[in-house]
Amino acid sequence: MTKTEIRNIQFSPPDITDAEINEVLQTLKSGWITTGPKTKELEKRIANFVGVDKAVCLNSATAAMELTLRILGIGPGDEVITSAYTYTASASVIEHVGAKIVLIDTAPDSFEMDYSKLATAINEKTKAIIAVDIAGKMCDYDTLFEIVNKKNKLFKPNSELQKLFNRVIVMSDAAHAFGAERKGEKCGKVADFTCFSFHAVKNLTTAEGGAVVWSNNRNLNDEWIYKQFMLYSLHGQSKDALAKMQVGAWEYDIVYPAYKCNMTDIMGSIGLIQLNRYEGLLARRRKIIEMYDKALLPLGIQRLEHYGEYFSSSGHLYLMRIPNINEEERNNIIIKMAEVGIACNVHYKPLPMFTAYKNLGFEIKDYPNAYNQYINEITLPLHTLLNDEDIEYVVKNFKKILNEI
Repeated sequence: MTKTEIRNIQFSPPDITDAEINEVLQTLKSGWITTGPKTKELEKRIANFVGVDKAVCLNSATAAMELTLRILGIGPGDEVITSAYTYTASASVIEHVGAKIVLIDTAPDSFEMDYSKLATAINEKTKAIIAVDIAGKMCDYDTLFEIVNKKNKLFKPNSELQKLFNRVIVMSDAAHAFGAERKGEKCGKVADFTCFSFHAVKNLTTAEGGAVVWSNNRNLNDEWIYKQFMLYSLHGQSKDALAKMQVGAWEYDIVYPAYKCNMTDIMGSIGLIQLNRYEGLLARRRKIIEMYDKALLPLGIQRLEHYGEYFSSSGHLYLMRIPNINEEERNNIIIKMAEVGIACNVHYKPLPMFTAYKNLGFEIKDYPNAYNQYINEITLPLHTLLNDEDIEYVVKNFKKILNEI
C-alpha cells in the first residue's frame, strides 16, 4: 500500500460544527463565561431528555460520582462495589471518599459484572453499587435491584438520605451511555443516581464535563438534593456566581469547606448545540455499528451487542473479541492497524492489573473472567466523522491483518 492510499482514521475525535463554535462565540461575547444561564439551560434540557425532574451539570462524570457518594454520606467504614472491568474513575471515587473498594469479576464471556458474585459480596458495610454501562449499553438493572432488595435486611443506613432508600443504593457510571434505553426507559431513569460524561471523546461533548440525574421514584426532595450538588461543587458557598451578581446581593455564606467542580457556560454552550444534534448522532453511530456487524460477525468475531428487542445502547464503543488469540497477538494487530492509519484501542485493562490497585491489594488472578475478556479485546474506531468509505477501509484492513496472524 502506498503512502497516498493510507487514510487517517482517528479513534474518537469530537464532532464539532460551526453551530457549536458560534454558540461559544456568543457566550464569550456575553460577558458570562463561568456557571450561568447556559449551564442552567443545559441542566433543564438534559433532565427533559432523560425524563427526570432535575439534572446537575459538573466538570466531569468523575466529579458527579464522587459528589453523589459524599451527598449520600458514604465514607470511611463503608464499602462500595463496582466492576473490575472498567475505567479507573468508577473505583477511584470510592477511594476518594475513604470507603473500601470492592471489585467484582465479570461473568464468563461478558463485559458486565457477575451478578451472582455481586450478591455474595454485599454485607452490612455495603452502601452502594456503581454499575458500569460499558460502551453505552445499560446493565441488567432488573437483576441489580432484585439483588439489593433481597439483601435489604443487611443494610445499615448512616445518613438520612440512605434511610429513604433503606437498601444498597444503585449508582450508574453511565459515562458512555447518555441516550441509551432499556425496556422503554432512558438511561438516567432507572438507577437511583446516574452519572454521565461529556468528555471530548464521548458521543455528546462539552469538551470536559458531566452530569448527574436521579430517579423520580424514590420520594426524594429534588430541590434539597440539587442544592447539595451546588454546595459541594462550589466550595460550600451558599450562592453561586450568578446569584451573587444580582444588584446588592453580594453577601454569602460558606456552609462547609467543599470542592470546585462546576461546569462553565462555555462548556454548557457546546452541550446545548450537541444536544440539538444528538438524535442524528445516535442514528449515525447505529449505522456504523450495523456496518461493522455485517462485515465482521461472519468472521467469528465476538462483539458487545448494542441493539436488541428490549434495549438500545448509545453506540459509544465497538468492543470486539477475537477468539483464540493471546494478548501479544492482539497488541500486534493494533500496531499493524496503526501502520495503515487506523487508531484502535482496548477497553479495558482490568483494574487489578494497574499499580494503584495492586497497591490496594487487588490481584488479577482473582478476576479470571475479566482477564480473559481483556486479552483478546480490540475496540475499533467509532465516531460520527467517519463516512461509509472509512468504515470499508477499516474492515478491509482488519480482515487482511487477521488473515496474516
